[in-house]
Amino acid sequence: MFAKKKETPAKLALTPLEPQRAATPQVAQPQPQPAPAPARPKPASLIAQGLTIRGDVVGDIEVHLDCVVMGDVKVGKLIVGPNARIEGAVVAQAMEIHGMVIGAVTAQSVRLYGTARVDGDITHEQLAMEPGAEFQGRSLKFRRPAPTPQPGQQAPAAPTPAAPPTPPSASQTPYNHSAH
Repeated sequence: MFAKKKETPAKLALTPLEPQRAATPQVAQPQPQPAPAPARPKPASLIAQGLTIRGDVVGDIEVHLDCVVMGDVKVGKLIVGPNARIEGAVVAQAMEIHGMVIGAVTAQSVRLYGTARVDGDITHEQLAMEPGAEFQGRSLKFRRPAPTPQPGQQAPAAPTPAAPPTPPSASQTPYNHSAH
């Protein structure tokens, strides 16, 4: 019924060294170096609901918080989940807010989703706000530093007198927006 087949040796995946190459001394030849692997993006760190952090959260990575943080947060990119509550200053390159932040917010790009609630000033380059989001505080634009003179260009001889104070622009006045 069943017949046993003759066993044949398995083929080697690697070929053996040639006898003459193995016997001759090797001369060190420069081996081509493989190209370095492209840098992988760092995965986001998720801190889930049900956790309370008392202290600062600091790092230059992407962080998704869906917990309570009683302290300052300074990260590369921040996603504040719908169940999150942060009580402290928040600084990031980019920020998406779905939950609650009580404190100053500073980021180049800030997006407030419909479930967001921010009680504090927002300093930003770009600010987007969906209907339903609540924001109580001031919207402040980043101030770009004055360009520094290039080598070979002449710097001003004397500082110019200070200009009289100007009234705050519309983006710097207190703003209370609550969706009803």
